[in-house]
Amino acid sequence: MFAPAPLSEAHRLDTFRCARPELEFWLKQRARGNQLEGASRTFVVCAGDEVIGYYALAAGAVLREMTPGRIRRNMPEPIPVAVLGRLAVHIDRGGQGIGTGLLKDAVLRTVRLSREMGIRALLSHAIDQNAKQFYLHHGFAESPIEPLTVMLNIARLVKQ
Repeated sequence: MFAPAPLSEAHRLDTFRCARPELEFWLKQRARGNQLEGASRTFVVCAGDEVIGYYALAAGAVLREMTPGRIRRNMPEPIPVAVLGRLAVHIDRGGQGIGTGLLKDAVLRTVRLSREMGIRALLSHAIDQNAKQFYLHHGFAESPIEPLTVMLNIARLVKQ
């Protein structure tokens, strides 16, 4: 297994299966198109040429009222964020740390990007309570008004 790489035509998507059909569908039907149109960038980990995990990043902004206090402090309206739009692992590869590795890569990539452009936080709209708990376990904070929206303060990481 290697570090996540940008999705390319060489990557096989047809064998990817995950517990959430909508995440599987998005990878197979939308990821390449979104990438071509500039809507998001998808990064994959593979076993050979078969994708076994992925995440997608996009630029975004969020209203101050949606953010936890430390993130909104001294920020304009709206607050610039990177959006972790999708994160999924092949159903046969769960429990191997792949999801955590993908999240770590997404955070590090966002930190690097934040040195070139304004990004206050990494935001994710968790697909369910299990996903939300995964993000909270990794230091994300819950939105005060959107229970499945979580954010990680990237500005704090950059200062460390």
